[in-house]
Amino acid sequence: MRTPLFPPHTSPAERLWYYLHRAFCALVLVFLLLPILVIIPLSFSDSTLLLYPIPAFSLKWYHALFESDSWMRAAKNSFIVAPSATIIATVLGTLAAVGLHKVQFMGKSLLMAILISPMIVPLVVVGLGIYLFYAPYGIASSYTGLILAHAALGAPFVLTTVLATLQVFDDNLLRAAYSLGANPIKAFFTVTLPMIAPGVIAGALFAFATSFDEVVVTLFLAGPEQVTLPRQMFTGIRENISPIIAAVATILIVFSTGLLLTLEWLRSRSQMAATAKHRQ
Repeated sequence: MRTPLFPPHTSPAERLWYYLHRAFCALVLVFLLLPILVIIPLSFSDSTLLLYPIPAFSLKWYHALFESDSWMRAAKNSFIVAPSATIIATVLGTLAAVGLHKVQFMGKSLLMAILISPMIVPLVVVGLGIYLFYAPYGIASSYTGLILAHAALGAPFVLTTVLATLQVFDDNLLRAAYSLGANPIKAFFTVTLPMIAPGVIAGALFAFATSFDEVVVTLFLAGPEQVTLPRQMFTGIRENISPIIAAVATILIVFSTGLLLTLEWLRSRSQMAATAKHRQ
């Protein structure tokens, strides 16, 4: 039996608001997505200019992208920096979240605010501060410095997502593990970590996306050998706008969409697990 769209005794004004609200949401969605989607057809254009209508379709800009030494070096740097920063951010953010969840102490809110401050402080301020901190040690233009800076930017995302997952974690499971002879480390890896894995993975994906898309801090810290894809795109836009940038942007759009779909899958899985646990 088909469920009616409106409950009984719905007034005409309520029905009108229903349709107007959804139409407004659709227009907002189009307004947000259209500037992103219009770049995709341009990456397949045969023209050397970014213009509509497209004179002819071609894959030559993708061929030029993969044959360019500068773009390939930037892609290599991005896939060196982002995974490395993600690993560090995930480990530190997860440990910090578990520690903050277990312990209650004076100044916990202040410490939490300090730990998530990279999400709030303007990136220009963060980049300048890190550069001034790195300069005396000579790591401002190095992979190590760039990876540590990106890890600091990604760790707050891991911290917040893992803390949210820990809110529904049953501490009785840990007590049961301790009663069976497990030490804290073994209990963490056998009980806590499997239960909070969706939050850890979601935080890691956020940290990876943050590092992979970061350009402001990279402008302060990266030398000529550490140029990443976002910085290469920024340089290309300033010096010579080429359709290769549209090809790179299209690849990044597809990549980011894949990350968002993965996050949504993890969120729904975590929600289903929490619902099943509540019913039990």
